Amino acid sequence: MTVPKGNAVVFTQGGPTAVINASWVGVVLGLKDAPEITGIYGSLHGIDGILNEDFVDLRAQDEKTLMAVSKTPATALLSTRHKPDAEDNRKMVALFQKYNIRYVFGAGGNDTSESLDIMNDSAKAGGYELRLFHVAKTVDNDLMENDHTPGYASAARYVANAFRGADMDNRCFGGLYLCVCMGRHAGFLTAASALGRTTPESGPHLIYLPERSFDIDRFCMDVEGVYKKYGRCVISVSEGIEDADGVPILQRLSSDKLEADSHGNVQLSGTGALADALVDKLKTHLEERGMVEKLRARGDTLGYIQRSFPDQSPVDYEETLGLGRFAAACALGGEPEGSAAIRRISDSPYRSEYKLVPLKSVAGKTRHLPDDHIHPAGNDVTEAFIRWGRPLLGELSLFGELDMNKRVAKK
Repeated sequence: MTVPKGNAVVFTQGGPTAVINASWVGVVLGLKDAPEITGIYGSLHGIDGILNEDFVDLRAQDEKTLMAVSKTPATALLSTRHKPDAEDNRKMVALFQKYNIRYVFGAGGNDTSESLDIMNDSAKAGGYELRLFHVAKTVDNDLMENDHTPGYASAARYVANAFRGADMDNRCFGGLYLCVCMGRHAGFLTAASALGRTTPESGPHLIYLPERSFDIDRFCMDVEGVYKKYGRCVISVSEGIEDADGVPILQRLSSDKLEADSHGNVQLSGTGALADALVDKLKTHLEERGMVEKLRARGDTLGYIQRSFPDQSPVDYEETLGLGRFAAACALGGEPEGSAAIRRISDSPYRSEYKLVPLKSVAGKTRHLPDDHIHPAGNDVTEAFIRWGRPLLGELSLFGELDMNKRVAKK
């Protein structure tokens, strides 16, 4: 099949990840020697760079530089959350013609795939031949058609290690520790807090996900039960938990109006408000129940640090680089459009493959944690999730433990 000759543009959109640079570097590596590609441009700040004609020449970068950037967290191409309107799309198609851009690659999540789909429809309506591809990205792991998305495994690795450390810290003094993780509608990242457990007593002891309605009274009783058993409790909570009426718990507990971005996404974390409110509820409950005179309790919120922590999952890096190359190969192979996705072949040994799926099957849709990955009580994950998630993280460091039976006899 004949493919058009012209320039390619790559951009990144939305929240960065630890491996997003690897996705667009993979695209560049896949395109750089193709005779059909006359130039490769990096659009700075996502689609804003296209609209402002602000490009960096990526073909002029040597491979050593590109590979170093691929190992660097966040996005060297910078980002935006600008949602294009009809006028933006008309202007971008005109600019594609001006620069003879025939290939467009956007690395991003739900909102990015939706923007690309609309951009693609605009180009078709204008009769301009354009090859347009979405390269999956999101730490939330909420894209349809994917077993998991680039960026998730590295963020999950960070969350698992963060809870391993917090659990060991909590063992020293007892009390309560509650931490809020990212996850507006999908609980994959919050669930990852369980992937570092090493013993039946290891935390987090309770996990609350947006896929299940959150009842504050039941939550307090769950924590009370764990505290009675262990004298401590470590809790993982998704930022997106809602009550039975679909009202975010943060909104239910807060008197302040919550802010929203250009895509209508309400800011659910980043202030520590949800963690503080839930900890206050627990302290009041346990102290009033006579469980403890003054409860030692702490709340944390894992915000941006989850996204771009400089400790890439080896699996995540290799798959992301490969997915970018795959998207480039699809374009050069004659595919007109699509979203490059990751499918799992097996758990043990872990194996995956790449697949091109229709843009419209991903755009604007949300994938949720499967029911069989959520404990029937709605306050933990299952072994099915552990089997699914652990291969993605890479090896975690081993912890040691003293033999407490070897005590010195009292005199």
